[in-house]
Amino acid sequence: MTTTVNQPAATAPGDIRTTPAIEAHGLVKTFKTKSGENRAVDGVDLVVQPGTVYGVLGPNGAGKTTTVRMLATLLRPDAGRAEVFGYDVGRHPQVVRSLVGLTGQYASVDEELTAVQNLMVFGRLLGLSRKAARARTGELLEEFSLTEAADRPLKDFSGGMRRRLDLAASLIATPPLLFLDEPTTGLDPRTRAQMWDTIRRLVSEGTTVLLTTQYLDEADQLADRIAVIDHGRVIADGTADELKSSIGTSTLQLTPTDRNHAARAAEVIEQILSETATLSPEAGRVTAPMRRADLMADILLALRSENIAVEEMNVQKPTLDEVFLTITGQPTDDQSDSTTEEVNR
Repeated sequence: MTTTVNQPAATAPGDIRTTPAIEAHGLVKTFKTKSGENRAVDGVDLVVQPGTVYGVLGPNGAGKTTTVRMLATLLRPDAGRAEVFGYDVGRHPQVVRSLVGLTGQYASVDEELTAVQNLMVFGRLLGLSRKAARARTGELLEEFSLTEAADRPLKDFSGGMRRRLDLAASLIATPPLLFLDEPTTGLDPRTRAQMWDTIRRLVSEGTTVLLTTQYLDEADQLADRIAVIDHGRVIADGTADELKSSIGTSTLQLTPTDRNHAARAAEVIEQILSETATLSPEAGRVTAPMRRADLMADILLALRSENIAVEEMNVQKPTLDEVFLTITGQPTDDQSDSTTEEVNR
């Protein structure tokens, strides 16, 4: 779904370059179900600085999409408050809509229209002149590699091509704040990388992006800050490095040139690090937690004194996958949280 309401026509309170793009406190949304009530969002707090990418991660059903829909004025919060560039989403929804764009998880383009016709419709609805809409349509078709298919009806498009057109439609107006709800789901690796470049370009030109994603590498690559949402609450927030550091230490991996020396190498490493080392006999690799990177030299000197040559040695920080699993207790899920929430609506 792509939603962009009006080209920005209002100036937000304060300087749009310094006023928080999003400031939310205690957002709550509850849906009625056959079995009672589902508190999909349970007191979410968010502060997103302008000109940044803010990543939102969470398992299936965590409340990501519901949070985005409230911030974009598509759902009214049951409690709490939120502002977009200083405008309250409840009291000034029309102004907020003029400042945001939203690409949701499902395409809102018309199957019977061609790619050109779809983009022209969006452009005209957003107040562009026919000439400006046509020029912007050409730019976006080229940017998303859809020029050759420009005059084909969407019913003949692949799923990936539809997704690219939906993304293109969300960028017709290039609003100050863009919500991207799992924008690269279903895209091939090349188009996904292309979308990453587009997001980086938009941010470099001043757009703020709130990105929900199930791809942890995507958040790691793009997001300036990341919030992890679970059971409707923000349970962690910080830069990727801060989140990685929060769950523990780095890991040392060492492989002796002679695999027969692996057991003795493990003993030496344990003595120096005061940590339990794990030995993989098949690979001849030793793995151990490493809290202090400055002990690398001590390990190498100790191994040399034991006549143990080293083939490979590296120290790895925790990955976002490990962060996510540790914090939420479950891996990411390729499905979004929208399915349950749509039923509840």
